[in-house]
Amino acid sequence: MERHHKEIRNPIRWGIIGTGRIAHELADALRRLPGAELFSVGSRSAETAGRFADEFGIPRPYGSYHALVNDPQVDLIYVATPHSCHADNTRLALNAGKPVLCEKPFTINAVEAREVIALARARKLFVMEAMWTRCFPLMTKLRALLASDSIGEVRQLSADFGFRAEYTKDSRLFGPHYGGGALLDVGVYPVSLASMLFGPPQRIVSAAKLGPTGVDEEAAMILTHGDGQLAILHAAIRLDTAQEAIITGTRGRVRIHSPWWRPVAMTLSREGEPDERFEFLAEGNGYEHEAREVMECLRAGKLESPLMPLEESLSIMETLDALRAQWGVKYPME
Repeated sequence: MERHHKEIRNPIRWGIIGTGRIAHELADALRRLPGAELFSVGSRSAETAGRFADEFGIPRPYGSYHALVNDPQVDLIYVATPHSCHADNTRLALNAGKPVLCEKPFTINAVEAREVIALARARKLFVMEAMWTRCFPLMTKLRALLASDSIGEVRQLSADFGFRAEYTKDSRLFGPHYGGGALLDVGVYPVSLASMLFGPPQRIVSAAKLGPTGVDEEAAMILTHGDGQLAILHAAIRLDTAQEAIITGTRGRVRIHSPWWRPVAMTLSREGEPDERFEFLAEGNGYEHEAREVMECLRAGKLESPLMPLEESLSIMETLDALRAQWGVKYPME
């Protein structure tokens, strides 16, 4: 992998595009993370950027995203805007010569994902989808367990992520113009886990309940993968689900306890042996893990993360596209 063409400072100076809840979470994590400096924030409003900067002690707030990405003192951009803005905001940063950590889903669809990846590779700049789940210590242990044949051949995954949101037609969750719906907001988590375990699906069977705004509010998915492995997945924004993941092999299973997408505990069960429980406390609010992964990649000169490779982010977007096509869900910007 080619090295990034710019020398990386220590500490690495972060700039955040967006001032919503996720931006707050990452900003809080960066304040505690050695080697990171929360340096700048950009909003469409100077007033909003100023309030965010005051809250976190950020020295350089900007009232436009363009001004933020063109600050030569900013080393890295975190995109924390609604789904529909991810591609445009990431392209803006890349065109300004900045590496990017972009919130999930990586983009609205696979067309946008291909364009972003092509631009990053042309500019020789790092980009990573912020699938924070993959960066937790527990997931490192899980991958090691599965690689060591602890449960035999891994054959099935059952995973869900649903929460109950009150319906508001103007909400980001329910608005088609924001890329709303359960799939892109929370369904991407179990789809990404299935991808990590089995690779891209070969066959997809699914159903969804669409709400009054036309986006998916509940969804059930069965993915069949290359060697016949099955992933049975659920997502919802109007139902509170168990939020567990169970990985089953020919000689045992692993249950990642709720909330599995912020994984801190799992149980290994094998026939004839006592259950074995593993616990790995998250550092801070958990966002430290993905931020550290990005900074380690930058310092190593990598253009993408081995934990969340760009081709896999593209493959996941292709799966999400195929699911929405089965439901007839299309966003206005498409």
